[in-house]
Amino acid sequence: MIVGILGCGAIANIIVNNFLSKNSGINIKYFYDHDMEKAENLASIANGIAVLDIEDMIDNVDLVLEAASPISVEKFGLNVLNKGKNIIIMSIGALMDENIRKRMIEAANSNNAKIFAPSGAIVGLDGIKAASIGKINKATLTTRKPPKSLGKATDEEEILYEGKASEAVKMFPVNINVAAALSIACNMDVDVKIIVDPNVDKNVHEVIVEGDFGQFKTRTENLPCEVNPKTSMLAAYSAIKLLKSLNENFIMGT
Repeated sequence: MIVGILGCGAIANIIVNNFLSKNSGINIKYFYDHDMEKAENLASIANGIAVLDIEDMIDNVDLVLEAASPISVEKFGLNVLNKGKNIIIMSIGALMDENIRKRMIEAANSNNAKIFAPSGAIVGLDGIKAASIGKINKATLTTRKPPKSLGKATDEEEILYEGKASEAVKMFPVNINVAAALSIACNMDVDVKIIVDPNVDKNVHEVIVEGDFGQFKTRTENLPCEVNPKTSMLAAYSAIKLLKSLNENFIMGT
């Protein structure tokens, strides 16, 4: 499988370094970023090709892994699918826009392509997907992050946002993809609270889901990526595991 990466930041670097010198059947070969230097640097590490025009990547890959931004999903996602290529979307907040999600799903259906969305920085999505077969009555997400990961300088805990996920992803497009993942898995616009907390050194996500199956609670404490504190290591690992599973014959989990 030949893979192209759209967005050559922290997540892309973690993914590429994990696949180096491994016989996984996955060849991460093409790289595109609006910052050409980033694409060239990552391409040199992977012995791949940095492209100036994303079309040169799409035409030569089986799958595009987006690790850039919600805007990049809107700008390039449909084109990937219309050419019959699969896509992994890390910036899942873009899919909270029902129009964008509908158009991308229609494009995938029409061109025999697939859209993959890794579980990202929270645990428990398998359980939520199973629970969504029945009725989910309530789903909440409380996120606590250290000031650095939110670009804040404060010594006091502060609630930055309290409301629906659909608005949270607009206000914090690179910080709260977990809210979108949870909402899409639940088939509802979940309630979100975002707290900047100088007393934590991890990105903490607490999820409560209630429905006709019962109730479960999860708490994920993610170590932020050293290169980019806005990114949790688990998010990158989830993409790596998803990529590997595409070539596996035994699939674990819902």
